[in-house]
Amino acid sequence: MGPQKSVGVYMVEVWTERYRPDTLEDIVNHEHVVQRLKAFVEDESLPHLLFTGPAGTGKSASALAITKDLFGDSWKSNVLELNASDTRGIDVIRNQVKSFARSKAVDDVPFKIIILDEADALTSEAQHALRRTMENYTETARFILICNYSSKIIDPIRSRCSIFRFPRLDKEDASGLLEKICEKEDVEYDDSGLDAVYSVTRGDLRKSINLLQSVSATGKEVTGDVVYEVSSQAKPQVIESILSKALDGKFTDARDELQGLLLEKGISGMDIIKEMHRQLYDLDIDEKRKVRLIESMGEYEFRLDEGADEQIQLEALLAKFASS
Repeated sequence: MGPQKSVGVYMVEVWTERYRPDTLEDIVNHEHVVQRLKAFVEDESLPHLLFTGPAGTGKSASALAITKDLFGDSWKSNVLELNASDTRGIDVIRNQVKSFARSKAVDDVPFKIIILDEADALTSEAQHALRRTMENYTETARFILICNYSSKIIDPIRSRCSIFRFPRLDKEDASGLLEKICEKEDVEYDDSGLDAVYSVTRGDLRKSINLLQSVSATGKEVTGDVVYEVSSQAKPQVIESILSKALDGKFTDARDELQGLLLEKGISGMDIIKEMHRQLYDLDIDEKRKVRLIESMGEYEFRLDEGADEQIQLEALLAKFASS
């Protein structure tokens, strides 16, 4: 599909929407989740659901796929979708959600569906109001709550839901989908490029597809070098080199490489320290030393989060590594 033109402006379709699953059959990975959800849909015996897991693992896509499988073309008339982080107060639950929940479904399915994305952002008062609404309108409404942290959902709501956990996608499944997208979009790629996409996104499929589209927009082949350049992320090999030199006591050499990342490539100090954390586990050093280094990383990551100078703090971290 080419770009869509609208009022003199070219509107390019976002790939995450173009390749969003339409049915549960299209969901990548999560076979254990999909099988149980299919059974609910086939019997039209859907309970309240709670989807939890990291970002980009298919929670929202699965929720919408359920509604499309249940209602077909009329799904929009029978679904209320809200982002709880934008509408997190008790008034939304008492008015908008309650009003929708008390009305009957348009089709033969005996209930409507209310999807609350980022439900862990709801205030405590809103969650208690939601619990009451779930109790009172079970005959006419089913809730699908989506969150990153189920521990932030109150116990009375969790006890009323069937909980599904969505882990990060493994490399094989994520790369397989990206390969299909590249072929459909006529994007040239190599294995190093897809490996780099997975390394940067860590199984976040939405982020992976967005990054792939950004790289393709450059007109270049999707290779490892181009992916790291577009994503403004440091190559793992460079971070490993910095760590090795610092731990060998070569502070000046490690600092020079660090400055190249910070000043020349403009890579975020927070991203550097996170990649250091990932690479540290693969280094051939004593386990007790790893423990001390991770503790130091936590301290300096906190300093960066509080707004301290990136260059000074990361150089101080390297100095601590070199003297450890």
